[in-house]
Amino acid sequence: MNINTEDFFLKSYDFELPEDQIAQCPAVMRHGSKLMVLDQNSGETETRNFTDIVDLLPEGALLVANNSKVVPARIFGKKPTGGRVEFLLLTPLPLIEAEKVPGGFKAQARGLLRASKGPKPGNEIFFDGGLKLTVQGKGRFGLSEVELEWTGDLKKIFEECGKIPLPPYIRRAADETDNERYQTLYACDEKAGSVAAPTAGLHFSEEINEKLKAKNIERAEVTLYVGYGTFSPVRAEDIRDHEMHHEYIEIPEETAAAVIKAKQEGRPVIAVGTTSARTLEGAFQQTGEICEFKGETNIFIYPGFEFKVVDRMITNFHLPESSLVIMISALAGRKNVLKAYSKAVENQFRFFSYGDSMYIK
Repeated sequence: MNINTEDFFLKSYDFELPEDQIAQCPAVMRHGSKLMVLDQNSGETETRNFTDIVDLLPEGALLVANNSKVVPARIFGKKPTGGRVEFLLLTPLPLIEAEKVPGGFKAQARGLLRASKGPKPGNEIFFDGGLKLTVQGKGRFGLSEVELEWTGDLKKIFEECGKIPLPPYIRRAADETDNERYQTLYACDEKAGSVAAPTAGLHFSEEINEKLKAKNIERAEVTLYVGYGTFSPVRAEDIRDHEMHHEYIEIPEETAAAVIKAKQEGRPVIAVGTTSARTLEGAFQQTGEICEFKGETNIFIYPGFEFKVVDRMITNFHLPESSLVIMISALAGRKNVLKAYSKAVENQFRFFSYGDSMYIK
């Protein structure tokens, strides 16, 4: 792939997107979205429906999907004075290290606090379900370091009292529909820790999954707890100066074995979403091999990056100048991606989390 200096300028990843093409609700059916097929070598595109994915994927392909589950991590509480406070928990629940104390548990965590008057260190906030928060300090990009105290099951408190944290570009409150549709069908309850869905997987319905299975298309799973950093803008004019956020990832032994086998047999490894791609490539970057892995990655994939694991990708349409549109440009070429995005705008594709899909082959 030819790389030129324009590929390193953030402004090179900007594009015009009408406001009304930002999807505010999911499609009526999970598999009811449009699908754009982009050939990463020729740049040629084709407009299809997502139901065509079964015919488009080669027999024996290995799909690798992110099984993390979105937590209702947005919760509303009150200061002792009665002032309302919103808290978005950003530390994945499975990674919270609870310490047993008289009357319950306590733990350190990170999150975003929003109130008419910003809470200061030492301030206490009380939530339904017996959860108390004490502000400890401010971190970068508005993050707050907090101490949580609770009785019972912390996950249950958030499930009963919290709201699904829809992305900022969905300009409505979360409702009951989102509890189901802002989760993949294969989201694992034990992996409940994301504050955003791995959205490429939202298109896979039971019907599609059964047809893929019948075609001998294998699926393996990884875990990446999607944090708020996925919405953080790239602030550096030269993208090589961008400091990427950290996210916790896991590759189980059986997934590593499935990927190795597919590679040995010449079958394509297809990442379902940028989070799956980031997990596979991030682990390889640190270890130099395909293997079982648990830890953090802050890998930033941009043009010039050589993919070691991922051959193809199924993804959604991403924000202008985002690290995600930059990532897929590393796979398919910036000019190819922008040309495909322009065609998607012309053809009234829906963008972002609840929007339409793309298959980079």
